Amino acid sequence: MPAPALTPDTLLPRIAATRLAALASGALQPIHTEHTEIDEHGTRFAVRWLSTVEAKHTERERAAGHRRVDFNPFLPPDPALTVGALGAAHLAVLNKYPVIDRHLLIITRAFEAQHTPLGTSDLGALACVLGPHGGLGFYNGGEVAGASQRHKHLQWIPHTPGEAQLGTLAGCGALPFRHAWIALDGVDWDAPEQAGEGLRQALRSACAQLGMPDAADPMPPYNLLLDRQRLLLVPRRREHWEDISVNALGFAGSLFVRRPAQIDAIRRIGPLQLLAEVGFPR
Repeated sequence: MPAPALTPDTLLPRIAATRLAALASGALQPIHTEHTEIDEHGTRFAVRWLSTVEAKHTERERAAGHRRVDFNPFLPPDPALTVGALGAAHLAVLNKYPVIDRHLLIITRAFEAQHTPLGTSDLGALACVLGPHGGLGFYNGGEVAGASQRHKHLQWIPHTPGEAQLGTLAGCGALPFRHAWIALDGVDWDAPEQAGEGLRQALRSACAQLGMPDAADPMPPYNLLLDRQRLLLVPRRREHWEDISVNALGFAGSLFVRRPAQIDAIRRIGPLQLLAEVGFPR
């Protein structure tokens, strides 16, 4: 059965209906976490870790067996998690293991590698969600940048008070890692194709600021984050600091650790310096 075409009016109701049905069937398995906040020079970072019950559950699943290395959960995606189509080339799919509610993946219908350049159609598909509904869009450009799947997928989370947002670092002053901010004032969010073009141009400008290629295959590892006001591009040199993995959400003020004991390590180094360690220090 073909995935229904999504419109600005049907997207959120489809997410809600798909979420409820997937929870009932067990296809959607939210990850329950606890969190604390670390304040660095007035900037608040949320640090999450698995709750005790969740950690035991995860260990049981890991012990139950492993999927083969070449398993691709997006080809095809689970119908129970598929929300609908975003244009001809992309599907909107719920993250099977969300930490944040209504976490959406925007995947290519056909296989494309995560390290290939983001094109106008990729960014236009994200604009179909971000334009009418706000929130935060982000992309982990390759394994070093925190990507967990090889199949190209952008991500979106709705705006929720206390959750990751791009404004966390926007007002932080001088950041200790190489990055580029681009204002998105000229993007026409009411027209996804034009928005895709505008976002592609903004990404091109950010790459130029950093001396990065914008159309290499493979692209060098990077994290991309955007809301309706601004775009942030951060080149990456490693996935981990010590044994703490960092993806794009780290640059929106949200870090994840496996064990509560790792929080003290983050406090010692400071969240901003941790980000500099996985990026390129200035």
